[in-house]
This record gives sequence, structure tokens and C-alpha cells, in this order.
Amino acid sequence: MTSGKKVLIVGPGFIGWNVLELLVKEDYAVTGYVRRQAHADQIKASGAADTVLGDLNDKLLITKHASSHDIVIHTATADHLPSVEAILDAVRQRAENGLGTIFIHTSGTSVLDDGAQGRFRSDKIYHDNIASEVDSVPDEAPHRQIDLAIVRAKKQLSEKAKIAIVIPPLIYGFNPNHGRLTIQIPTLTRYALKYGYAGHVGAGLAVESNIHVLDLARAYIVLLHHLESTPAGSPDILENPYYFTEGTGDSEPSWKDVAALVGAELHKSGHLSDPTPRTIPPENYDDLFGSFTAAVIGLNSRSRAVRLRELGWEPKEKTWVDSYVQDELPFILDEKLDRHAFSGYKGIVAS
Repeated sequence: MTSGKKVLIVGPGFIGWNVLELLVKEDYAVTGYVRRQAHADQIKASGAADTVLGDLNDKLLITKHASSHDIVIHTATADHLPSVEAILDAVRQRAENGLGTIFIHTSGTSVLDDGAQGRFRSDKIYHDNIASEVDSVPDEAPHRQIDLAIVRAKKQLSEKAKIAIVIPPLIYGFNPNHGRLTIQIPTLTRYALKYGYAGHVGAGLAVESNIHVLDLARAYIVLLHHLESTPAGSPDILENPYYFTEGTGDSEPSWKDVAALVGAELHKSGHLSDPTPRTIPPENYDDLFGSFTAAVIGLNSRSRAVRLRELGWEPKEKTWVDSYVQDELPFILDEKLDRHAFSGYKGIVAS
């Protein structure tokens, strides 16, 4: 296996931009595959060695650039099979030429969705050091078809590549140098500002692990160093591709806890007359995540990052509560937007 310092990040956005900056600090030569020239300019300012403008559907372009890099990290989305296939094609091409590749893909713990729709708190906890627990989820679970395509390729390539799947939970946090927000809690906040109350799906009893985006970025670096230093034939590499990245342990908040914080802080700031959280009626789901609302903010998703902790990684950033109060909410309240025009999140949910 090569242990080169050339990295391609496909989709260096909310997660990947933070990963890029950490890699640059360690003298990796990082190329960012981005859609817009404006963002290409931003990551160049952050130290990217090069940028490529392209669409995730341009498989030939992705394969071309991935095949010239020792390390490929996909942080664009957990649900785009063509771009993953393009990277895997490049990994196979390199293997045929005797070149090893490290490929780290980003999935998400929505793959653990239990269909709770906020009705109950689950006792089921998934541990990444037991691959069979992750493999027990249904093939039709969110993100799972993409993960399975990677798992199949990993088995075929065997020692010719080092492939890992990072599975983040609910992501929160804010990097003021980037000015980008995460997805779920800001969307619930904008919903509250539009409708005049903080809401949750169903009874709001379901819980999800979470992680600050900067702790998540550091997890990629710890994992990368592990993959670089571990022989490709090691059972740790060959037998288990999964890495959870939670920072909550047994203290996962319920979605009602999230709504209560949103309500309390918006009431404190004078934006809500009543801080009490309420159940969101299904007819309003289009102003959240559409038909995916119950799965995105009504699921139980309890994960434990056993493997990364064994490698020395640990979360260090502020809690989801402090991050929301100190960083994310002030940014949202400063947005110059028509609150009543908000119509939900229209992008792809990372976790």
C-alpha cells in the first residue's frame, strides 16, 4: 500500500471543508472536488492545493481525478451511488496497476432508523466494534444501499485497498470562518420562527447520538492515520469497515429535549410567546424535511464510537446545548430572511 500525501475530497462542504483544513495543517496536498467556483475559491484560501469543478453525476471526471490520488474522502452526501461507483472504479484501476488506495466514505446513522416516529425511546445501541450489529440493519434502510456497494467492493479488493465507512450521528456545531450551519436543529429553529412554536415529531421521545462537526473532522484524521499505519492485511482493516463518531455516550437528547431548548431560547430572545414544545402536525412536514421528516427527526439512532476511542480520539468541543445557544442560534437570528417564507430543508440530509 502507498502512504502518499495526495488527498482528493469529494464534496468539501460542511464536514469536508473542516477535514481539508486539518489535512492542510499536516502538509497533505488536498484537491477539492466542488460544484461552484465560489466555493473553490474558499477552499483554495483554506490551503487546498487544487480544485476541480464538477457534478457528482460526472463519473468519468471523478474517476479520472480519484485515480491520481492516494487517498480519497467522500463527504458530499451519504446517498449518491454514481459518485461512489466512480471512486470505486478508480480504486480498482489503481489496484490493477499495483497502487493501493485509502478510501473513506461518509454514511450516517439514519441507517439505524427504527421507524419510531418519536413514539418511544429505544434501548437498542449499536457498537462499531461489532460489525454484525451494523450489518443487521435492513438493506432498505437509509444510506444502506450505498454502504453495501462499498462493502461488496471492499471484499473483492481485499488487501489491494483500505476502505472505511464513517457513520456520523446528528451533527451540530459551527465554524465561524466558514459561516455554514448544520441541518436538523437549524431547520427546527426556522420552523419555530415561522410557526410560532418549537416542535417535535410525535411524542418527541426518540433519541439520537450527536457530534460537533470539529470533533467529527478530527475523527477523519485519526482514522486516516490508523489506515495509513496499519497493514492492509490486518483483520482490523479487512473485516470491519464501520466507524461511528458520536460524542454523547449515554446522554443522547430526545427530540423533545431539542425542541425544548429551541423553544426556551427563542422565548428568551423574544421570538416566541410560549416556550412549550408541541407535536408538529404531519401536514406541516413539507416545511421540514418533506416525506423524510419522521425518519430525520423522529428516529432512535444510538451509536457508540468504540473503535475511534480505542485509537485515542475523543470529543473535545462544546456540547450541543452550548453550541446552539452560543453559536448557531445567534447566526440564525442574524439571517436577513423572510421567516414566513421558509419552506423546509431542500437538500440532502447528511446523517
